[in-house]
Amino acid sequence: MSDTRHDWSLAEIRSLYALPFNDLMFQAQTVHRAHFDPNQVQVSTLLSIKTGACPEDCGYCSQSARHDTELEREKLLPLGEVISAAKAAREKGASRFCMGAAWRNPTDRNLDRVVEMIEAVQALGMQTCVTLGMLSEPQAQRLREAGLDYYNHNLDTSPEFYGNVITTRTFQDRLDTLAHVRGAGINVCCGGILGMGETGEDRARLLQELANLPEHPQSVPINLLVQVEGTPLHGAEQLDPLEFVRSIAVARILMPTSHVRLSAGRTDMSDEMQALCFLAGANSIFYGERLLTTENPAADHDRQLFQRLGIRTEQASPEAEQAACSGA
Repeated sequence: MSDTRHDWSLAEIRSLYALPFNDLMFQAQTVHRAHFDPNQVQVSTLLSIKTGACPEDCGYCSQSARHDTELEREKLLPLGEVISAAKAAREKGASRFCMGAAWRNPTDRNLDRVVEMIEAVQALGMQTCVTLGMLSEPQAQRLREAGLDYYNHNLDTSPEFYGNVITTRTFQDRLDTLAHVRGAGINVCCGGILGMGETGEDRARLLQELANLPEHPQSVPINLLVQVEGTPLHGAEQLDPLEFVRSIAVARILMPTSHVRLSAGRTDMSDEMQALCFLAGANSIFYGERLLTTENPAADHDRQLFQRLGIRTEQASPEAEQAACSGA
């Protein structure tokens, strides 16, 4: 009998959070081992292909034009720079290359240039992922035709807390974009951000929304807020590290076949905290020194941590190996 469900009640999720820590970890690890190699992690690298000047007012984001973060605005990167960054990521062990643009939604002309990037990265044998803001149904179809593997569009937080973080687009707008992506047959990458001042109930509601989508996101990034000076959420109360680990474990139980990804905020996590997250069922990370505009642990440190923990990384496709050997 499958343990994949889409009808989780809030009471059930509350009861998972309330379990003794060891019991919760055991349950999450049991689910994890039923679906994944417990000692293997998928590695992605994220590149900002268009930085700053976003019209949205997301309270956590340094790229919003509404916040004074002294971030230097950049135009869409040339194709050659994107290819060079993808090759470097591949050489450091990344199997998926993610590209993010600070747009409310892309224009069709923007999309033409992004499609070129998707095709070039795929030619290196890597999986592709983009995050471009809201998408229309035809735009999602266009990305599918280009062969895009994943589209990232986070819910960020619970529907109830959402208005405290973002006012320029609605929670339903996000659900609509996810529906367009699913309808086009593109894998969904969707998660949220913890530590924005939300309550434990909000964290449970976020995971309920994710787990009760018509199809579980194939990747579920769980971010820890990176506090950026000049943003409204700078100075938010720090989240208890064990509460973050509990959220990873609950996400693993609710979405047993999804990759649960440690994303933003790893710079503020100790090696021991990250090890607990892997034990709780996290099996994907972002590799590299930056996530869009915020710091991320250097790849060398990650490799050392993996070695200490006996963790292997998923390998890039055979096409990537062949391309690397041929000097592509």
